Amino acid sequence: MSELTHETACGASAACPAAPAGDAAALIEEHISVIEPEDALPRVSLEELPEAMRDACGRAGWTSLMPVQSLALPYLMEGRDIMVQSRTGSGKTGAYLLPLLPRLDAEKKAAQALVLVPTRELAVQVEHEARTLFAGTGIQPAAVYGGVGYKKQMDALRDGAQLIVGTPGRVLDHLLRRTLSLDALRLLVFDEADRMLSIGFYPDMKEVQRHLPRRRVHTCMFSATYPPHVLRLAGEFMDSPAMLSLSRKEVHVAEVQHLFCACRPMEKDRVLVRLLETENPASAIIFCNTKANVHYVTSVLQGFGYCADELSADLSQSRREAVLDKIRRGALQFLVATDVAARGIDIPALSHVFLYEPPEDHESYIHRAGRTGRAGAAGTVISLVDVMQRMELERIARHFKINLTELPAPTDEDVATVAGARLLTVLEARFRKLNGLERLRVARYAPLVRSLAAQDDGGDGELMLAMLLDACHQQSLQESRFPEGLPEQRPAGEGKSGRSRRKRSSRREKEARDGEAAERREAAEVAVEENAPRTEGEDAPDGGPAAEGTRKSRSRSGRRRRGRGRSAQTDAAPADAAPTAQAE
Repeated sequence: MSELTHETACGASAACPAAPAGDAAALIEEHISVIEPEDALPRVSLEELPEAMRDACGRAGWTSLMPVQSLALPYLMEGRDIMVQSRTGSGKTGAYLLPLLPRLDAEKKAAQALVLVPTRELAVQVEHEARTLFAGTGIQPAAVYGGVGYKKQMDALRDGAQLIVGTPGRVLDHLLRRTLSLDALRLLVFDEADRMLSIGFYPDMKEVQRHLPRRRVHTCMFSATYPPHVLRLAGEFMDSPAMLSLSRKEVHVAEVQHLFCACRPMEKDRVLVRLLETENPASAIIFCNTKANVHYVTSVLQGFGYCADELSADLSQSRREAVLDKIRRGALQFLVATDVAARGIDIPALSHVFLYEPPEDHESYIHRAGRTGRAGAAGTVISLVDVMQRMELERIARHFKINLTELPAPTDEDVATVAGARLLTVLEARFRKLNGLERLRVARYAPLVRSLAAQDDGGDGELMLAMLLDACHQQSLQESRFPEGLPEQRPAGEGKSGRSRRKRSSRREKEARDGEAAERREAAEVAVEENAPRTEGEDAPDGGPAAEGTRKSRSRSGRRRRGRGRSAQTDAAPADAAPTAQAE
């Protein structure tokens, strides 16, 4: 059941009778463990809300507040930046929509609140819920998302919608087209923040951030989980954010989700790949019981284009050091390993642990699961089990009082939906970066695309287009997920001087590469000039106009190359600078 459906159903339906006013606090105490900020604000009940917010609850059929709403509303009403963690379907959407009523000015026809969501489906749902809550107030919401035309969205923006709910890519498109302005923005909300700051969305999020007003904008994040990389990146968008966490009172659940996925032994490799696509972890360890399975799973993941490597006792010392170095640099997304090989290894931003098969002893499960959910961050452990392995896993769960939840195996349709949405984000971002000439070049193939997509005689047109999209997807898997990559783990004892040396070295290497690339471009330009057909002065003597132009071009290219040569020599060996200058 989706979050919005759950909220509506728990308002006044017979199937889910609403609790009396004030029962939210009792429910919190009885079933939910709460972690509040140090300077916590008192909880609020429905009767204590302003009249406009109470009327909105009445329009939605809510007769009491849900726990997350009772706890989070005071922070949003006071304008404090906060990260709210609560399970899916707990009422988070109402928690950030209700406080907008007293803050949005219906007379001002401009975007005053922006809610960023990861999918078009969620954008439509949130807009629908907002229309119910804001009915009769004059506040107009608008949903903007990719995959559809622009006209309806542009009309809504032109009419002055005060609340914008959208996916980052399409929001950025409207910002670049100047059909949307954020100058009047008061509140920014990240819904499902774990996905909004995950692979694929982060670059667009940073681009949207460039269009925010220079003044402070009240920012909130809502999510069911906060993996380590999300906690690390949240500070880039928020001002001293506090954390409000709600979780059930069960062992291990607050920090780590323990899931299992039932599948047949011969399907485990494909199920694992589907889970990696749908879960979209920033980084993960895949544990196997045998070295043979470690090698096999690594080969499968590499075959699907993932940045994966293995670590087992069979590897040579030099190979193990190379893998560990990639881990320390944050250059490895997935590590496949046995228990022995993985002991003592700490992967940065580890959000998921996958158990390709349950461990042979109970303690190893805790060891494996303990690789994620560190330092209070959320994490997820997913075990792939057949019938017999499921029984063993349940024994482990009973032994440690762990709450296991079954996760249905993703289907090909599930993967196509999730991967398609992520790929659309990548394509939209690339298309925005094209200049006029590049867009003209791309447009040449539009008729071919329409022809391939229209084939209805059993041709391979659709598969050919799918092949191109898959190539784009494979390329995106190899690209850095975040501009700075995953956080690098420095060797013990290395301080700022070591980082400075690496930065200087990296800068010199980049300058050298840029210089070489520029020389190649200039050489190509000279070759084109020399071989280009002459229309005027073709038979001119050496002193003619054509020859003179070529000599000037060569002279300019030579001066630029010599200038770069002097710069490189000055950086690399200052003592050589004087002889070089004298020779020139």
